[in-house]
Amino acid sequence: MSTVSTAFPARSRRADAPRVVVVGGGVLGVSTAAHLARSGARVDLVTEAGIASGASGRSLSWLNSAGARSDAYHRLRSVALDRYRTFATRTGLSDRVRFDGGLTWAAPGESHRERHAHELSIGYDSVWLSRDEVAAWAPGVDVNAVAEEGAVFNPGEGWVDLPLLVEALLEQVRAGGGEVHTGTGRARPILTGGRATGVATASGRTFTADAVVWATGPWVPRDLAELGVHLPESSPVSLLLETQRIDHPLRAVLNTPRVAIRPTPHGTFVLDSGWSEQEVVVRGDGEFEVRGSTVAGLLDEASKVLAGNPRLEAVLRGVGPKPVPGDGEPVAGELREVPGLHVLFTHSGATLGVVLGEFTAREVLGERVALLGPFRPERFTAADR
Repeated sequence: MSTVSTAFPARSRRADAPRVVVVGGGVLGVSTAAHLARSGARVDLVTEAGIASGASGRSLSWLNSAGARSDAYHRLRSVALDRYRTFATRTGLSDRVRFDGGLTWAAPGESHRERHAHELSIGYDSVWLSRDEVAAWAPGVDVNAVAEEGAVFNPGEGWVDLPLLVEALLEQVRAGGGEVHTGTGRARPILTGGRATGVATASGRTFTADAVVWATGPWVPRDLAELGVHLPESSPVSLLLETQRIDHPLRAVLNTPRVAIRPTPHGTFVLDSGWSEQEVVVRGDGEFEVRGSTVAGLLDEASKVLAGNPRLEAVLRGVGPKPVPGDGEPVAGELREVPGLHVLFTHSGATLGVVLGEFTAREVLGERVALLGPFRPERFTAADR
């Protein structure tokens, strides 16, 4: 018997249960489908290619609410972290969701003192460490790489392996009677009288629905533009590397000036950085080229911050666009312009994946979730009128 499906028992399905089509096989789409299926809805999960084959497959997946952000966004992320702890406990999937802390330090000429003070002021768990203290709080770090002023350690932060999490959520979809349709090609909403009533796919399949959830990652603005809805974005390219298996004591997430690192359940590390993403070549045909020098440089930066400076080898785990709304905050809610069409578009899909799936499912089923108030899409579309 599956520990995943029995940890969150599905409710009995009523004869008048709504039919919902969820478009998108990443963490936001699959999480929403899982919550809907558990709540008794009739669910079809539709994805253009494979499950977690887009942005969810190339995310560092740092679980946090660090640094400065709006009060509403910090509150949402804090709730999201709580949901992850519940999920990990109830499912027994602590190998896929870990809370071993996060360590960060400033680049030369910069300081993290104000960041630390801000985190303390809002009650976020934040500890200032001298270089000499780092090894005790975050084993596996080369303390010589840490900024001279010290570092910030956030004990409540962690990481999730998104493809493995999505796999667990997908099991919940099926356990609740939901159907999963992969490789359908690009989908488009079907509108009847201006309302979303289903989905048509490039494969020729159509799905009727009482409500549609749109979670196509970085492609959400493109898809909405075809409906005449403008959603600002600033989506960059993401690049994630995975190393070979390595016996190393690092368990925390590292966010350093030149590289971010986290462990995986497989005994490997995954790596990314802002500078390496900027070196990705975007071709006119929509393909991406990652230079060998970029890979070598990222591995070298990772080795410098790891205790023992191990020699690292890597394979490309993923490259492609990363969804980021124009103002940096989540977009979640039903479109005023297209009733019945619920949209999910956000950076930090890893941190928000479980809770946004829950809240979206609740809204599809008729509830108005107050915590989503500041993040509804009309904050953009109303300004356009």
